[in-house]
Amino acid sequence: MNEQEWTDGRARAHVLADGLGPADVALVHREALRVLRPVIDTAFVDAYSDAPWPPEVLPSYATALRLAREEKANGTRPRRADPGMGIGIDVRDDDGFGVLADLSPYTICAEGWSGDRLVFSADDSGASLWLWLTPRQEADLLARLAVRGIPRTALAEAPPVRR
Repeated sequence: MNEQEWTDGRARAHVLADGLGPADVALVHREALRVLRPVIDTAFVDAYSDAPWPPEVLPSYATALRLAREEKANGTRPRRADPGMGIGIDVRDDDGFGVLADLSPYTICAEGWSGDRLVFSADDSGASLWLWLTPRQEADLLARLAVRGIPRTALAEAPPVRR
């Protein structure tokens, strides 16, 4: 991916549309992360949810808390920092990527950055998903979703930000 693809005016913000069930919402989060993984160089997740964590993601939740403890121990996380907020995730590592993919549909906040550009934001315990996608990434994501029976209407173009 080159910088021109981000800045030539064709990349657009997308949001999760209403009307999907919880399992499909989780699938959209995970597939979006798979599409964006090659460009994400910094990612964070909060180990908090507004609802109980689903049993299938409890191992990833435990891993996230362990990562936060390791960040404190090696000095990359301030000692007074909330132990569950802004946990750094290395998406180049398959296990780290798995933690982000497992928790993002349920967390109060997960972010993926490409340089100084936010490209993935999941909030509100999975109810809110915002993506910055190039046309190629959008097509890839929509194809991945279609194979899983999720309609194109699962994503909507985000309204422009008023300034």
